[in-house]
Amino acid sequence: MTIRKLVIPGKPLGKQRPRVLKTGIAYTPKETVHYETFVKMLYLEKYAGVKPFEGPVAVEIVALYEIPRSANKRRKEAMRRGAIKPTVRPDVDNILKIVTDALNGVAYLDDKQIITCWVNKCYAAAPAVHVTIIELNEGEG
Repeated sequence: MTIRKLVIPGKPLGKQRPRVLKTGIAYTPKETVHYETFVKMLYLEKYAGVKPFEGPVAVEIVALYEIPRSANKRRKEAMRRGAIKPTVRPDVDNILKIVTDALNGVAYLDDKQIITCWVNKCYAAAPAVHVTIIELNEGEG
């Protein structure tokens, strides 16, 4: 079983819906394209020369949100302990989508190989997204 980890610094971002012009032409918003490119470049920099996984994989994503400055001392401590979780945007499904789409073709051949996934949102001192990709042997999962 092989495990690869990646830390994406900065505020978690979710996959945005494609925009459609009056002419009927659809396009992906720039923010989504930039973030996916950033994630792909981070992965390629860390795992240069490493072949993508070819079999089934599991993906774990932990989205870390900065503790709001406006929160009082008691709430900040509860956020640090994990007693209070972020119920803010983006949604976990959009976080999963943007990260797995960005790693498509570089971490694994195709995102159809993902058979299990976990996404968690927490508060932390610094915002980031932690990604763990676990290669599963046939029959695991």
